[in-house]
Amino acid sequence: MTLAVVAAAGTMASARGVSETATPSTLSWGPCPADIASPTLECTTVEVPLDYRHPEGRTIDIAVSRLPSKNSSQRRGVLLTNPGGPGGGGLSYPGLLGNPVFPQPLPQSVRDRYDVIGFDPRGVGHSAPVTCDYTPEQVARLNLPYPSSSAEVRRDAEIAETIARQCLTSETAGMLPYITTANTARDMDRIRKALGEPQISYLGSSYGTYLGAVYTTMFPQRSDRIVLDSNLGPGGYDHTAFQRLALGMEQRFPDFANFAATNPQYGLGTTPKQVRAKYFELAARLAETPVQGIDGSLFRGTTFDLLYTDVGFTTLATIWQALDTGRPLPPAPPIADPDNSLSSRLHVLCGDSMWPRSIRGYQREVAAHRMTYPLIGAATANIGPCAFWPSPIEPPVRIGDRGPSNVLMVQNLRDPGTPLAGARELRKAFGDRARMVTADQGGHGAYLLFARNTCANDTVTTFLTTGQRPHRDVACAAEPS
Repeated sequence: MTLAVVAAAGTMASARGVSETATPSTLSWGPCPADIASPTLECTTVEVPLDYRHPEGRTIDIAVSRLPSKNSSQRRGVLLTNPGGPGGGGLSYPGLLGNPVFPQPLPQSVRDRYDVIGFDPRGVGHSAPVTCDYTPEQVARLNLPYPSSSAEVRRDAEIAETIARQCLTSETAGMLPYITTANTARDMDRIRKALGEPQISYLGSSYGTYLGAVYTTMFPQRSDRIVLDSNLGPGGYDHTAFQRLALGMEQRFPDFANFAATNPQYGLGTTPKQVRAKYFELAARLAETPVQGIDGSLFRGTTFDLLYTDVGFTTLATIWQALDTGRPLPPAPPIADPDNSLSSRLHVLCGDSMWPRSIRGYQREVAAHRMTYPLIGAATANIGPCAFWPSPIEPPVRIGDRGPSNVLMVQNLRDPGTPLAGARELRKAFGDRARMVTADQGGHGAYLLFARNTCANDTVTTFLTTGQRPHRDVACAAEPS
């Protein structure tokens, strides 16, 4: 399945640095799909090539949504958005950003200046969804199975190879080589053109930071104001970034430990040290005897997931308390189409870059990371389906400093999902193209929704609305919660 790298690189080069004037929009807007529960949005589709090296071949439809500006005198253009992933849909995201239920929704000043655009990336949701035919048992393992020994790494390798084979033989296997970040960036430029816009602004979070970095690298002159929130390193969601999740959890966990220690009603300890000890006690106990379907591996992964926001601390403490005392667990929210979410995630992770192939190498890294990052390091160093994936059809996009100085990065100091170390590497790669705002707060997501740092929020909003960006990097101090 490996295709010619030279041809792919030529396609990328021809797409860069080309200026283009505005053309009339060719899109017809209408109601969104029934599962997009946002009456403020309107939707359409944009036809794109499956393989951009053969643009006259098979095409797929990308589902696009719009939250229109209602202020024609202040409207500047369009703001494309991506909430992260990979494997997450973005069609409903503009409506989510504008929802006043959140402590920090998208300011009206931003909504006035842009039509806020969402889309399901290729392979996801309403945009030619892919499948790997996940079984319920495979879904239950989710993304972070925690091996306790080298033998369990080998067992996980067998499971991972089976999943990779399922992806390669599924009904959507013909799409597998083309579900990549670079192709999604090319789709974004087709969306721009279909909207009749000479440039786009962009707001991307988490994995969306890498997508935005790739877009503004491939199409620098078509990029207006680029905001990247909670940043991956310049290699995207590669092997290094996945292992770095363990560092992120170690840096974030003390925030939860402080919360639990100051809320003794949960019975998890009265000091952060006791709360940390309770974590390892529960993990070991559940590894021996699962409770209500939660084993030690799933306990560790659930804890990691609920560290993403401060508002998740109450739910996490309640889960720990239930597991510790035998009380019923709170109901878990359902995952919409977990097969597609997990399958499309794999397509991007494995299609963007090469992952190590050696099972013995993973066994060594698991042993080392179990000691260095005891909270979850063995899981983030573990083997997965990417070890058995075909080689990518083109090399990763190299993020660099060529192009306009129009990127603003915003980053929490204690982010479990995209730790500060990756953001610093991306900032260095961008050079003078970027400025970075760091906020002394924890969690994943530094701008709006649950993020309350006024300094960080105001700096990003000012950039989006006026184009004014800090002359140098900014460090925002902690604010009272």
